[in-house]
Formats: sequence, C-alpha cells, structure tokens
Amino acid sequence: MGKEEEERLKVDVEGSGVNQQQLVVFKLGGEEFGVDIMQVREIIRTGDITSVPNAPVFVRGVINLRGQITTIIDLRRKLGLAERESGTDDQEERVIVVEVDKNTVGMAVDAVTEVTYLAESDIDEVPEMIKETIGTEYLRGVGKLPNRLLILIDLERVLHGEDIDALRQSA
Repeated sequence: MGKEEEERLKVDVEGSGVNQQQLVVFKLGGEEFGVDIMQVREIIRTGDITSVPNAPVFVRGVINLRGQITTIIDLRRKLGLAERESGTDDQEERVIVVEVDKNTVGMAVDAVTEVTYLAESDIDEVPEMIKETIGTEYLRGVGKLPNRLLILIDLERVLHGEDIDALRQSA
C-alpha cells in the first residue's frame, strides 16, 4: 500500500470493550462492509485484468501479482448486488487480496474507506428473517458504529467448495 493510500485509511477506536476486532471497511454500491483485517493479505489497485473464457460469471479475470497468477472475483456479482453503473469513476476501486483454501484470490470492491476497531459487544447476529431467506454462510454479523451499520463478512467463506472447484477448472 502506498503512502497516498495509507493517508486515506484512518484508524478509529470504537466501543469500550476489551475484546475488539480490527476491520477493513469497504464499499460495494451504497453499502459498507467490514472484514477482519487478519483475513486481508494486502489491498491493491485494480490494474489490468485479463478475462478468462468460460469462467463463472462472478470471475472478472486474472492478474499477475508479483509473478503469481491471481484470480479476481467481482464481489458485487458474487454477493448478488447490482452491477456498477457504466461511466462510474474507477479511481477508488481496489482489490482485497485474501487466502482462500490455500489459493490467493482478489476480491474487487468499489472502495476501501478505512480501518477501524469494533468491540465484540457492538456486533449483533444476522437477523433470523435474513438468515431464513438468503444464503448467509459468509455473513458474520452486523457491526454497530455510532452513525452507521456495517455488514460483517467472512471473505474466506464467500467462495464455497464448488466455487473453488469451478475456478480451478476454468484456470
């Protein structure tokens, strides 16, 4: 991460609990999501992505990440969110690089906005009605910040076993 990006990310301490999680906060559409910083290997600019024929719809393509071919997942598509509007400024778009099932995978997001701390006591479970209607295996909960809520996700669970198998077949 460059100095410019480090300056943009800020660290806030929220909550008063001793058990706190450090989260990377990112945007997809108009929503904010949080992921445990321990899942994040690095955050990079999007750069040039090479399309892969016959790849699953949520795969944007591959990049060369310091000599390693890395698959880039379009997190909007994977989570079933609306497509990004054409003509939208891509300057803020980032890739959050994670390890999934011993594979390095990049998750494309609209923007990474901050790094913050959240007390365990400020994290609620996903409401039952949501659990019953959509697949929520990757949702960890809802974080309560003073002026907003964060949807907390587990990036390692966003891709299921069959998704990883499909990625291996298309590579």
